[in-house]
Amino acid sequence: MSELTKMPTFLSRYATPFITGFFLVSLVSGIALFFHVGTAAFREMHEWLSMVLILPFVLHMWKNWRPFMMYFKRLPMTVALGLCLVSGLVFAWPAITGTASSTGGNPAIAMAGIVAGGTPAQVAPLLGHTEESLVASLKEKGYSAADAGKKLSDIASASGKEPMAMMATLASLRTNP
Repeated sequence: MSELTKMPTFLSRYATPFITGFFLVSLVSGIALFFHVGTAAFREMHEWLSMVLILPFVLHMWKNWRPFMMYFKRLPMTVALGLCLVSGLVFAWPAITGTASSTGGNPAIAMAGIVAGGTPAQVAPLLGHTEESLVASLKEKGYSAADAGKKLSDIASASGKEPMAMMATLASLRTNP
């Protein structure tokens, strides 16, 4: 049997088992992420293996194209796809329109945004610094635009750095336990 004739047999034999396996990985990791259990262990696994799931899905669709197309002749497929689209839009709409609630999402990211919106004078006491010592420390760390009257996010941008890099720098500058 030639290699070309073996490939369709391999695809037929393994597409559905791989979809099942990767779906179960995605299911378990997605549930763990939803309940904030083992986030560090599951986030990258969930994202990457969900991307890998695309390949067996495409192979499965290729193998079962004719039966799949039959679903479109019946109402349940239209209803299911419509509900899935609406469900996705419900979650995406606030971000798409810029009306996302400030109370939603990751609280650590929200706090980083609050801190980044502060000035060195406002943030310095949290880190055990004075305003002057924090500005000096930021300049030493490469934030050339550091100034007492600027927001930390503006200092980061003007210094050619990302606000989250500023957060990491601030954490490293903490002097009080």
